[in-house]
Amino acid sequence: MTLKINLERVQNDLYALARIGYNPDDQGIYRQGFSQADMEAREWLTRKMEALDLAPYMDGAGNVIGRLGTNDHKALLIGSHLDSVPAGGMFDGVLGVIAGLECIRVLQENQVPLKHAVEVVATSEEEGRFGGMLGSQALTGQLTLDWLERAQDASGETLRDAMARCQMRYHHAMEAARDPKTLVGFLELHIEQGPVLEKTHMDIGVVEGISGVFKWIVQFKGKADHAGTAPMDLRSDAFMGVADFAHEISRIIDEEGTDKTRLTIGRVDLKPGYAHTVPGEADFTLVGRDMSNQVMKDLADSCRKVLSSIARRHRLMFEYEEMSWLEPKHCHPDMIGLLKKHSEQLGHDTVVMPSGAGHDAQFFTDIIPTGLLFIPSVGGVSHAPDEWSHWHDVEKGCNVLLGTVLELVADQSA
Repeated sequence: MTLKINLERVQNDLYALARIGYNPDDQGIYRQGFSQADMEAREWLTRKMEALDLAPYMDGAGNVIGRLGTNDHKALLIGSHLDSVPAGGMFDGVLGVIAGLECIRVLQENQVPLKHAVEVVATSEEEGRFGGMLGSQALTGQLTLDWLERAQDASGETLRDAMARCQMRYHHAMEAARDPKTLVGFLELHIEQGPVLEKTHMDIGVVEGISGVFKWIVQFKGKADHAGTAPMDLRSDAFMGVADFAHEISRIIDEEGTDKTRLTIGRVDLKPGYAHTVPGEADFTLVGRDMSNQVMKDLADSCRKVLSSIARRHRLMFEYEEMSWLEPKHCHPDMIGLLKKHSEQLGHDTVVMPSGAGHDAQFFTDIIPTGLLFIPSVGGVSHAPDEWSHWHDVEKGCNVLLGTVLELVADQSA
Protein backbone atom coordinates (compact mmCIF):
# COMPACT_ATOMS: atom_id res chain seq x y z
CA MET A 1 0.00 0.00 0.00
CA THR A 2 1.30 3.44 -0.95
CA LEU A 3 1.07 5.88 1.94
CA LYS A 4 -0.37 9.34 1.29
CA ILE A 5 -0.36 12.62 3.15
CA ASN A 6 -3.55 14.14 4.55
CA LEU A 7 -4.04 17.33 2.55
CA GLU A 8 -6.66 18.73 4.92
CA ARG A 9 -4.17 18.72 7.79
CA VAL A 10 -1.58 20.46 5.63
CA GLN A 11 -4.13 23.10 4.62
CA ASN A 12 -5.19 23.70 8.22
CA ASP A 13 -1.59 24.13 9.35
CA LEU A 14 -0.71 26.52 6.52
CA TYR A 15 -3.81 28.64 7.17
CA ALA A 16 -3.04 28.70 10.90
CA LEU A 17 0.48 29.97 10.29
CA ALA A 18 -0.77 32.48 7.73
CA ARG A 19 -2.73 34.20 10.49
CA ILE A 20 0.46 34.85 12.45
CA GLY A 21 1.83 38.19 11.29
CA TYR A 22 -1.05 38.80 8.88
CA ASN A 23 -1.77 42.44 8.02
CA PRO A 24 -5.36 43.00 6.83
CA ASP A 25 -4.45 46.35 5.25
CA ASP A 26 -2.38 44.85 2.43
CA GLN A 27 -3.18 41.16 3.13
CA GLY A 28 0.53 40.41 3.47
CA ILE A 29 2.33 38.41 6.14
CA TYR A 30 4.89 40.27 8.24
CA ARG A 31 7.00 37.68 10.02
CA GLN A 32 10.55 38.94 9.68
CA GLY A 33 13.29 37.09 11.53
CA PHE A 34 13.24 37.56 15.31
CA SER A 35 10.13 39.72 15.23
CA GLN A 36 7.30 39.09 17.68
CA ALA A 37 5.30 37.33 14.94
CA ASP A 38 8.26 35.14 14.03
CA MET A 39 8.66 33.97 17.60
CA GLU A 40 4.90 33.38 17.87
CA ALA A 41 5.13 31.10 14.82
CA ARG A 42 7.97 29.17 16.46
CA GLU A 43 5.92 28.74 19.62
CA TRP A 44 2.98 27.50 17.52
CA LEU A 45 5.18 24.91 15.82
CA THR A 46 6.68 23.84 19.14
CA ARG A 47 3.20 23.10 20.50
CA LYS A 48 2.39 21.09 17.37
CA MET A 49 5.55 19.05 17.83
CA GLU A 50 4.88 18.51 21.52
CA ALA A 51 1.46 17.06 20.66
CA LEU A 52 3.28 14.50 18.49
CA ASP A 53 5.84 13.68 21.23
CA LEU A 54 8.72 14.91 19.10
CA ALA A 55 10.59 16.46 22.06
CA PRO A 56 10.97 19.84 20.30
CA TYR A 57 13.58 22.41 21.20
CA MET A 58 14.88 25.71 19.88
CA ASP A 59 18.64 25.85 19.40
CA GLY A 60 20.86 28.87 19.92
CA ALA A 61 20.23 30.18 16.42
CA GLY A 62 16.44 30.05 16.76
CA ASN A 63 15.91 26.86 14.75
CA VAL A 64 12.96 24.80 15.99
CA ILE A 65 13.63 21.06 15.77
CA GLY A 66 11.49 18.02 16.54
CA ARG A 67 12.64 14.41 16.28
CA LEU A 68 10.90 11.11 15.57
CA GLY A 69 13.14 8.21 16.53
CA THR A 70 15.82 7.47 19.06
CA ASN A 71 18.96 9.53 19.59
CA ASP A 72 21.25 6.62 18.77
CA HIS A 73 20.19 6.68 15.10
CA LYS A 74 21.30 8.99 12.35
CA ALA A 75 18.66 11.52 11.37
CA LEU A 76 17.17 12.63 8.08
CA LEU A 77 16.43 16.36 8.26
CA ILE A 78 13.34 17.78 6.53
CA GLY A 79 12.44 21.42 6.61
CA SER A 80 12.63 25.00 5.50
CA HIS A 81 12.00 28.37 7.16
CA LEU A 82 9.18 30.11 9.06
CA ASP A 83 10.15 33.76 8.64
CA SER A 84 8.83 35.90 5.81
CA VAL A 85 9.72 39.01 3.88
CA PRO A 86 7.60 42.09 4.66
CA ALA A 87 4.18 41.64 3.02
CA GLY A 88 5.01 38.05 2.11
CA GLY A 89 2.83 35.10 1.18
CA MET A 90 1.65 32.00 3.03
CA PHE A 91 3.65 29.28 1.24
CA ASP A 92 7.24 30.51 0.98
CA GLY A 93 9.33 28.44 3.39
CA VAL A 94 6.41 27.41 5.56
CA LEU A 95 5.29 24.73 3.11
CA GLY A 96 8.55 22.84 3.59
CA VAL A 97 8.18 22.84 7.37
CA ILE A 98 4.55 21.70 7.36
CA ALA A 99 5.26 19.06 4.71
CA GLY A 100 7.96 17.63 6.97
CA LEU A 101 5.59 17.64 9.93
CA GLU A 102 2.96 15.84 7.87
CA CYS A 103 5.48 13.18 6.82
CA ILE A 104 6.13 12.47 10.49
CA ARG A 105 2.40 12.21 11.21
CA VAL A 106 2.01 9.65 8.42
CA LEU A 107 4.99 7.65 9.72
CA GLN A 108 3.51 7.64 13.22
CA GLU A 109 -0.04 6.75 12.18
CA ASN A 110 1.15 3.81 10.11
CA GLN A 111 3.69 2.72 12.71
CA VAL A 112 6.41 2.60 10.08
CA PRO A 113 9.54 0.92 11.52
CA LEU A 114 12.53 3.21 11.15
CA LYS A 115 16.18 2.55 10.47
CA HIS A 116 16.92 6.27 10.82
CA ALA A 117 15.37 9.05 12.85
CA VAL A 118 13.50 11.89 11.15
CA GLU A 119 13.80 15.50 12.24
CA VAL A 120 11.66 18.44 11.16
CA VAL A 121 13.66 21.65 11.12
CA ALA A 122 12.17 25.14 10.96
CA THR A 123 15.18 27.31 10.26
CA SER A 124 15.46 30.89 11.46
CA GLU A 125 16.09 34.13 9.59
CA GLU A 126 16.31 32.65 6.11
CA GLU A 127 14.99 35.74 4.34
CA GLY A 128 18.14 37.70 5.13
CA ARG A 129 16.86 40.52 7.32
CA PHE A 130 20.40 40.61 8.74
CA GLY A 131 22.20 39.66 5.54
CA GLY A 132 22.49 35.89 5.69
CA MET A 133 20.56 32.68 6.26
CA LEU A 134 21.28 32.45 9.96
CA GLY A 135 19.57 29.18 10.85
CA SER A 136 20.95 26.99 8.08
CA GLN A 137 24.38 28.59 8.33
CA ALA A 138 24.41 27.80 12.05
CA LEU A 139 23.30 24.19 11.57
CA THR A 140 25.99 23.58 8.94
CA GLY A 141 28.80 25.24 10.91
CA GLN A 142 29.18 28.19 8.54
CA LEU A 143 28.79 31.06 11.01
CA THR A 144 31.52 33.26 12.40
CA LEU A 145 31.37 35.14 15.69
CA ASP A 146 32.60 38.27 13.92
CA TRP A 147 29.62 38.22 11.54
CA LEU A 148 27.18 37.62 14.40
CA GLU A 149 28.53 40.66 16.21
CA ARG A 150 28.45 42.94 13.15
CA ALA A 151 25.21 41.88 11.41
CA GLN A 152 22.45 44.48 11.25
CA ASP A 153 19.29 45.06 9.28
CA ALA A 154 18.42 47.92 6.91
CA SER A 155 17.23 50.09 9.80
CA GLY A 156 20.51 49.68 11.66
CA GLU A 157 19.21 47.30 14.33
CA THR A 158 21.81 44.68 15.19
CA LEU A 159 21.19 40.96 15.16
CA ARG A 160 22.49 40.88 18.72
CA ASP A 161 19.79 43.27 19.93
CA ALA A 162 17.03 41.55 17.98
CA MET A 163 17.95 38.18 19.49
CA ALA A 164 18.28 39.68 22.96
CA ARG A 165 14.68 40.93 22.76
CA CYS A 166 13.71 37.31 22.14
CA GLN A 167 15.62 36.26 25.29
CA MET A 168 18.38 34.72 23.18
CA ARG A 169 22.14 35.19 23.37
CA TYR A 170 23.59 35.65 19.92
CA HIS A 171 26.83 33.77 20.59
CA HIS A 172 24.85 30.60 21.37
CA ALA A 173 24.18 30.38 17.63
CA MET A 174 27.74 29.13 17.29
CA GLU A 175 26.71 26.01 19.25
CA ALA A 176 23.96 24.97 16.82
CA ALA A 177 26.23 23.19 14.31
CA ARG A 178 25.33 19.55 13.67
CA ASP A 179 27.85 16.75 13.19
CA PRO A 180 27.47 15.51 9.59
CA LYS A 181 28.33 12.00 10.77
CA THR A 182 25.03 11.90 12.68
CA LEU A 183 22.91 12.92 9.67
CA VAL A 184 21.51 11.03 6.68
CA GLY A 185 20.69 14.06 4.56
CA PHE A 186 18.47 17.10 4.13
CA LEU A 187 15.26 17.44 2.10
CA GLU A 188 13.38 20.66 1.37
CA LEU A 189 10.05 21.17 -0.39
CA HIS A 190 9.50 24.71 -1.66
CA ILE A 191 7.34 26.65 -4.06
CA GLU A 192 9.23 27.50 -7.22
CA GLN A 193 8.92 31.31 -6.81
CA GLY A 194 9.09 31.57 -10.57
CA PRO A 195 7.01 30.82 -13.68
CA VAL A 196 8.88 27.92 -15.29
CA LEU A 197 6.85 24.96 -13.99
CA GLU A 198 3.53 26.65 -14.67
CA LYS A 199 4.53 27.87 -18.14
CA THR A 200 5.86 24.45 -19.18
CA HIS A 201 2.92 22.57 -17.59
CA MET A 202 5.17 20.53 -15.32
CA ASP A 203 3.96 19.17 -11.98
CA ILE A 204 7.24 18.83 -10.11
CA GLY A 205 10.67 20.39 -10.35
CA VAL A 206 13.59 18.40 -8.96
CA VAL A 207 16.35 20.89 -8.31
CA GLU A 208 19.81 20.05 -9.63
CA GLY A 209 21.45 22.90 -7.79
CA ILE A 210 21.24 26.50 -6.65
CA SER A 211 22.76 29.18 -8.83
CA GLY A 212 25.86 31.00 -7.74
CA VAL A 213 25.43 34.74 -7.29
CA PHE A 214 27.72 37.73 -7.49
CA LYS A 215 26.63 41.24 -6.58
CA TRP A 216 28.39 44.44 -7.62
CA ILE A 217 27.86 48.09 -6.87
CA VAL A 218 28.87 49.91 -10.05
CA GLN A 219 29.53 53.63 -10.38
CA PHE A 220 29.82 55.84 -13.43
CA LYS A 221 31.08 59.36 -12.76
CA GLY A 222 30.66 62.07 -15.36
CA LYS A 223 29.76 65.75 -15.15
CA ALA A 224 26.46 67.25 -14.05
CA ASP A 225 25.24 69.84 -16.58
CA HIS A 226 22.24 71.97 -17.43
CA ALA A 227 19.82 69.85 -19.46
CA GLY A 228 18.96 72.79 -21.70
CA THR A 229 22.35 74.30 -22.42
CA ALA A 230 24.75 71.31 -22.50
CA PRO A 231 25.09 70.08 -26.14
CA MET A 232 24.34 66.39 -26.59
CA ASP A 233 27.77 65.64 -28.09
CA LEU A 234 29.65 67.36 -25.25
CA ARG A 235 27.95 65.70 -22.30
CA SER A 236 29.44 63.26 -19.81
CA ASP A 237 26.07 61.72 -19.03
CA ALA A 238 26.42 58.99 -16.40
CA PHE A 239 22.98 57.57 -17.15
CA MET A 240 23.88 56.99 -20.79
CA GLY A 241 26.58 54.66 -19.50
CA VAL A 242 23.97 52.64 -17.61
CA ALA A 243 21.63 52.58 -20.60
CA ASP A 244 24.36 51.41 -22.98
CA PHE A 245 25.46 48.69 -20.59
CA ALA A 246 21.88 47.46 -20.16
CA HIS A 247 21.68 46.98 -23.94
CA GLU A 248 24.90 44.91 -23.85
CA ILE A 249 23.60 42.38 -21.30
CA SER A 250 22.01 40.08 -23.89
CA ARG A 251 25.20 40.00 -25.95
CA ILE A 252 27.34 39.24 -22.89
CA ILE A 253 25.10 36.31 -22.01
CA ASP A 254 25.12 35.04 -25.60
CA GLU A 255 28.92 35.10 -25.68
CA GLU A 256 29.87 34.06 -22.14
CA GLY A 257 26.76 32.61 -20.50
CA THR A 258 24.39 29.67 -20.66
CA ASP A 259 20.65 29.16 -20.68
CA LYS A 260 20.88 29.33 -16.88
CA THR A 261 22.65 32.72 -16.81
CA ARG A 262 20.95 35.78 -15.33
CA LEU A 263 22.33 39.33 -15.29
CA THR A 264 20.19 41.98 -13.62
CA ILE A 265 20.43 45.71 -12.99
CA GLY A 266 18.09 45.97 -10.05
CA ARG A 267 18.56 49.50 -8.76
CA VAL A 268 19.82 52.75 -10.27
CA ASP A 269 20.51 55.95 -8.34
CA LEU A 270 21.16 59.12 -10.32
CA LYS A 271 22.80 62.23 -8.92
CA PRO A 272 21.98 65.08 -8.63
CA GLY A 273 18.63 63.56 -9.54
CA TYR A 274 16.90 66.66 -10.94
CA ALA A 275 14.68 66.67 -14.02
CA HIS A 276 16.58 69.52 -15.68
CA THR A 277 20.10 68.31 -14.85
CA VAL A 278 22.26 65.88 -16.80
CA PRO A 279 23.21 63.12 -14.31
CA GLY A 280 26.81 63.47 -13.23
CA GLU A 281 26.86 60.19 -11.33
CA ALA A 282 25.04 56.87 -11.65
CA ASP A 283 25.29 54.13 -9.04
CA PHE A 284 23.66 50.81 -9.85
CA THR A 285 23.58 47.19 -8.77
CA LEU A 286 24.60 44.35 -11.03
CA VAL A 287 23.72 40.81 -9.97
CA GLY A 288 24.91 37.80 -11.94
CA ARG A 289 23.83 34.17 -11.59
CA ASP A 290 24.78 30.85 -13.14
CA MET A 291 25.19 27.19 -12.22
CA SER A 292 28.90 27.23 -13.12
CA ASN A 293 31.48 29.15 -11.13
CA GLN A 294 33.71 29.38 -14.22
CA VAL A 295 30.87 30.85 -16.26
CA MET A 296 30.31 33.39 -13.49
CA LYS A 297 33.97 34.37 -13.68
CA ASP A 298 33.75 34.71 -17.47
CA LEU A 299 30.63 36.85 -17.14
CA ALA A 300 32.31 39.06 -14.55
CA ASP A 301 35.38 39.55 -16.78
CA SER A 302 33.19 40.44 -19.76
CA CYS A 303 31.12 42.88 -17.71
CA ARG A 304 34.27 44.66 -16.52
CA LYS A 305 35.57 45.05 -20.07
CA VAL A 306 32.23 46.29 -21.43
CA LEU A 307 31.75 48.74 -18.56
CA SER A 308 35.26 50.12 -19.08
CA SER A 309 34.69 50.52 -22.82
CA ILE A 310 31.39 52.31 -22.28
CA ALA A 311 32.96 54.62 -19.73
CA ARG A 312 35.59 55.71 -22.28
CA ARG A 313 32.93 56.24 -24.94
CA HIS A 314 30.95 58.61 -22.72
CA ARG A 315 33.91 60.31 -21.00
CA LEU A 316 33.09 58.73 -17.65
CA MET A 317 35.04 57.32 -14.74
CA PHE A 318 34.12 53.71 -13.93
CA GLU A 319 34.45 51.97 -10.56
CA TYR A 320 32.86 48.88 -9.04
CA GLU A 321 32.86 47.04 -5.73
CA GLU A 322 32.14 43.33 -5.40
CA MET A 323 29.75 43.05 -2.45
CA SER A 324 29.44 39.26 -2.48
CA TRP A 325 30.31 36.13 -4.43
CA LEU A 326 28.48 32.90 -3.64
CA GLU A 327 29.51 29.84 -5.61
CA PRO A 328 26.88 27.54 -7.13
CA LYS A 329 25.74 24.66 -4.93
CA HIS A 330 24.79 21.28 -6.38
CA CYS A 331 22.26 18.87 -4.92
CA HIS A 332 23.37 15.30 -4.38
CA PRO A 333 22.88 12.98 -7.38
CA ASP A 334 21.32 10.30 -5.17
CA MET A 335 18.76 12.74 -3.78
CA ILE A 336 17.99 14.07 -7.26
CA GLY A 337 17.47 10.50 -8.46
CA LEU A 338 15.23 9.55 -5.54
CA LEU A 339 13.00 12.61 -5.83
CA LYS A 340 12.70 12.18 -9.59
CA LYS A 341 11.90 8.48 -9.24
CA HIS A 342 9.14 9.01 -6.69
CA SER A 343 7.65 11.88 -8.67
CA GLU A 344 7.51 9.82 -11.86
CA GLN A 345 6.16 6.78 -10.02
CA LEU A 346 3.23 8.93 -8.92
CA GLY A 347 2.63 9.86 -12.55
CA HIS A 348 3.75 13.47 -12.31
CA ASP A 349 5.34 15.38 -15.18
CA THR A 350 8.79 16.02 -13.76
CA VAL A 351 11.70 18.20 -14.77
CA VAL A 352 15.21 18.53 -13.37
CA MET A 353 15.93 22.26 -13.10
CA PRO A 354 18.16 24.83 -11.42
CA SER A 355 17.07 27.22 -8.71
CA GLY A 356 17.84 30.87 -9.34
CA ALA A 357 16.79 31.81 -5.81
CA GLY A 358 18.67 30.92 -2.66
CA HIS A 359 17.33 28.37 -0.18
CA ASP A 360 18.33 26.75 3.11
CA ALA A 361 19.32 23.67 1.11
CA GLN A 362 22.33 25.43 -0.39
CA PHE A 363 24.22 25.36 2.90
CA PHE A 364 23.43 21.71 3.61
CA THR A 365 24.93 20.69 0.24
CA ASP A 366 28.35 21.37 1.77
CA ILE A 367 28.02 18.75 4.52
CA ILE A 368 25.38 16.11 3.71
CA PRO A 369 23.41 14.70 0.75
CA THR A 370 20.75 17.30 -0.03
CA GLY A 371 17.62 17.34 -2.15
CA LEU A 372 15.33 20.24 -3.09
CA LEU A 373 11.87 19.88 -4.60
CA PHE A 374 9.70 22.53 -6.29
CA ILE A 375 5.98 22.79 -6.94
CA PRO A 376 4.50 25.45 -9.27
CA SER A 377 3.79 29.02 -8.17
CA VAL A 378 0.69 30.53 -9.75
CA GLY A 379 1.84 33.27 -12.10
CA GLY A 380 5.37 32.83 -10.82
CA VAL A 381 4.49 35.11 -7.90
CA SER A 382 6.29 34.94 -4.56
CA HIS A 383 7.29 37.30 -1.76
CA ALA A 384 3.91 39.00 -2.18
CA PRO A 385 0.41 38.72 -0.67
CA ASP A 386 -0.96 37.08 -3.82
CA GLU A 387 1.60 34.26 -3.70
CA TRP A 388 -0.31 31.02 -4.28
CA SER A 389 0.15 27.38 -5.16
CA HIS A 390 -2.83 25.18 -6.02
CA TRP A 391 -3.73 22.62 -3.38
CA HIS A 392 -3.45 19.77 -5.85
CA ASP A 393 0.16 20.82 -6.47
CA VAL A 394 0.81 21.03 -2.74
CA GLU A 395 -0.54 17.50 -2.38
CA LYS A 396 1.65 16.22 -5.21
CA GLY A 397 4.79 17.77 -3.74
CA CYS A 398 4.09 16.47 -0.24
CA ASN A 399 3.50 12.93 -1.52
CA VAL A 400 6.74 12.97 -3.54
CA LEU A 401 8.53 14.10 -0.38
CA LEU A 402 6.82 11.39 1.66
CA GLY A 403 7.78 8.64 -0.78
CA THR A 404 11.39 9.78 -0.73
CA VAL A 405 11.43 9.95 3.07
CA LEU A 406 10.02 6.44 3.32
CA GLU A 407 12.71 5.03 1.06
CA LEU A 408 15.44 6.73 3.08
CA VAL A 409 14.30 5.94 6.63
CA ALA A 410 11.88 2.98 6.62
CA ASP A 411 13.32 -0.29 7.89
CA GLN A 412 12.33 -2.74 5.16
CA SER A 413 13.65 -5.70 7.14
CA ALA A 414 11.30 -5.15 10.09
